[in-house]
Amino acid sequence: MEKNPGLKKAGYPTLVWGYVAGIVTGVTYGLNPLFAVPLMKQGVSVDTILFFRYFLAVLLLGIWLAARKEDFRVSRHQFRQLVILGLFFSMSSFSLFEAYNYIPSGIATTIVFLYPVLVALIMMFLKVYPTWQVWVSIIATFVGVLFLSNGSGSHAVQWKGLVLSFASALSYAIFIVIVNRSKSVHLISNSMLTFYALLTGVAVFSLYAAVKHIPLFSAIHGVSSWANLAGLAVLPTIVSTATLAMATRIIGATRASVLGVFEPVTAILVGAIAFGEKITFNVVIGILLTMAAIIFMIASPGKSRKK
Repeated sequence: MEKNPGLKKAGYPTLVWGYVAGIVTGVTYGLNPLFAVPLMKQGVSVDTILFFRYFLAVLLLGIWLAARKEDFRVSRHQFRQLVILGLFFSMSSFSLFEAYNYIPSGIATTIVFLYPVLVALIMMFLKVYPTWQVWVSIIATFVGVLFLSNGSGSHAVQWKGLVLSFASALSYAIFIVIVNRSKSVHLISNSMLTFYALLTGVAVFSLYAAVKHIPLFSAIHGVSSWANLAGLAVLPTIVSTATLAMATRIIGATRASVLGVFEPVTAILVGAIAFGEKITFNVVIGILLTMAAIIFMIASPGKSRKK
C-alpha cells in the first residue's frame, strides 16, 4: 500500500473531497468521445480537433496561471524535458482520436487504460522488476483485450483501431515514466507541466497543419462545433488534470489511480447512450477483466524489486 503522509493528517471531510476529485478525474477524461465523435462525424479532422483542444486549453490555463502570478520561466534542460513530454502527450491524443475512426469510442478508451500495465513493463527496463501481482495483471489484461477485439455488435472492430489505441496507451505510459523519473521535472508544478505539454501540442499540430495544408477552420460551423471544442479543452483536459492533482495530494497516487477506472466506464456509457454503440457480452467481459486486472495491480500491497 502506498504511503501518503497527508492521508493521516487529513480529516474525514477532506478525504471525501479527495475521493470526489478522483472520481471527477476519471469521469471527465472519459468524456473525450462525447465531444470528439460529433465533431468527427461533422467532418472536422482529427488535426483540427486536437489543435483547438490544445489551443483553447493553453489559453485558458495560461490566463489562470497568469492570474495566480505563476513564474513561467524554466531552465533549458527543463524546457527540453517538457518538449519531450509534450511530444508523447500529443502522440497519445492523436492516436486515440484516430482510433475513433476504426473502433467504438468506449473500446478505444478502455484499451488506453492499459497504460498502468505498460508503465510496469517499461520500469523493468529501468531495473525495477514487477511483483507476481503485476504479472497476473498483465496476463489478465491481455485476455481482456482479446475479448474486446472479438465483436462489438454491429460495429466492426478493426485491428488498426486497436493498434492506434495501444499506441496512445504506450505514449501516455512513457509520458508518466518520464514525469516520475526526471529529477528536473519534479521541480515543476503540475499546472506548469500541463501548460508546457499542451503548448508543445499546439506547436506540433500547427506545424503539421501547415505542412499538410490543412484548413483548420474549414469544417467548423455553428455554435455546436465551438461548444464541443470548448468542452474538450475544459473537461477532459483542464478539469481532469486539476482534479487529478487534487486527488493525488489528498488521498495519494494509488487511490487516485484506482479511481481512474471511471474513465473507460464513462466512455463505454457515452458510446452506448450518445452514439448507440452496443454493449455485448464480450465487451462487458473484456472491460471487467481489464479493469479488475489493473485495480489488482495498482492496489496490491506487493512492492517492486530493484536490481
